[in-house]
Amino acid sequence: MITRRQFIKAGLAGGLALSAAGYFYARSRQEAPATGVLRRPSFQERAIVAALVPAVLAGVLPQAGEARSEAIARTVDGVGVAIAGLSAAAQQELSELFTLLGFAPARVLLAGLWPSWEAASVDEVAAFLQGWRTSRLGLLRSAYAALHDLVLGAWYGTPDTWEAIGYPGPPEIL
Repeated sequence: MITRRQFIKAGLAGGLALSAAGYFYARSRQEAPATGVLRRPSFQERAIVAALVPAVLAGVLPQAGEARSEAIARTVDGVGVAIAGLSAAAQQELSELFTLLGFAPARVLLAGLWPSWEAASVDEVAAFLQGWRTSRLGLLRSAYAALHDLVLGAWYGTPDTWEAIGYPGPPEIL
């Protein structure tokens, strides 16, 4: 049975968490562009995507070294291009998702990731993605699908990856 003291502590902790989330949400809304204006991904968004790429593209990326780093950087840039091509409303939703994932308490509660995105292992990020993919909450499954599709679209959107899947490229128009 919950005691009065535990109830008060939980209420205070919840209030502080909601206040912090509200503050960061309001801050992200102030930094967001006006409708119809494209923006570049922030450093934090790039760090999140860079952590997602090896987990989503496991087995496809070069194993190590400069080739792996270049492939991850190229894919992160491709995700930025893909986001820039979305509607202003979709860009705003993704911005809110990245803001939430960049906020440490929300990252821990929603993604189960204690380390920062830069310090998270591929296995930890893969476990987070798998948890969202199989979540009973439709919102988390939708967020997973958006992140997954952005990374795959950026990867397979470049001609140098087509050979691996047997895609000859778009047909020539005569």
